[in-house]
Amino acid sequence: MSVSRKFLLVLPLLALASGCIDRPSPQKRQPSRTSSRPPAPPRPELRQCLSNLTAQRAVFTPVEDRWYGSACSTVGTVKLAALNTDSATISVTGLGPVTCAASTPFAAWARYGVDRAAQQILGSRLVKIETYGSYSCRNVAGTSRRSGHASANAIDVSAFVLGDGRRISVLGGWNGGSPAERRFLRVVHDSACKRFGTTLGPDYNAAHENHFHLEADGANFCR
Repeated sequence: MSVSRKFLLVLPLLALASGCIDRPSPQKRQPSRTSSRPPAPPRPELRQCLSNLTAQRAVFTPVEDRWYGSACSTVGTVKLAALNTDSATISVTGLGPVTCAASTPFAAWARYGVDRAAQQILGSRLVKIETYGSYSCRNVAGTSRRSGHASANAIDVSAFVLGDGRRISVLGGWNGGSPAERRFLRVVHDSACKRFGTTLGPDYNAAHENHFHLEADGANFCR
C-alpha cells in the first residue's frame, strides 16, 4: 500500500480522536442549581419584619431568595440561630431557612412564652430550643396540598433544654413527664396558639406526637 493511501486511511481516525479531546469530562460539569434571582432591595414589608426581628434581639442572617419548583421556595427567609434575653442567650438548633414572618412570632414565643413558663413552672431558665427544621418541599400528610414547610413558613419544635440541664421533649414529656413538665408543655403550646395561625401538637394526631408544628399562615387553628 502506498504511503499516501496509508495517510488517507489514518486521517479519519485522527479526526475521531481529536473530537474527544476537548469534550468536558463529567467531573467538570456544573451541577444543576436551584433558581435564584439577582439580589434586590428587600420589600418594604420584609424590611419592617427584619427590623422587628432585630428589635427582639434575635441572632439571624438573611438568606437569599430561592425557588425550587413544584410550589416550593424559600423567599423572605432568615437563618435563625439564637435569641438574646436580659440574662441569657437561647440557642435554636436544627433550623434551616425560615420566613421572617414565622421567625418574629417564634422569637416572641421563645422569650415571653417558653422562657417565662420555664422559670415559673420548672424553676429554671430556657437555654435551648431544639427543632426538626423548617423548610421541606412536601405536602400535608395524606393530602395533595403543600405544607407550610414547603415555603419555609413553619417550624417543628421537638424539645426544650433548661439552664439546670433538664431536657424536656414533646415526645417524652407530653404524657410521660412529671406533672410540672406536662403542665409546662401545655402552657407553651397554648402560648404558641396565641402567636401562630396554626399550632399542632400531640393531641392533634400521631404524626405530631413528637413535636409542635408552628405555622405563620394567618389561620386560627390550635390543636
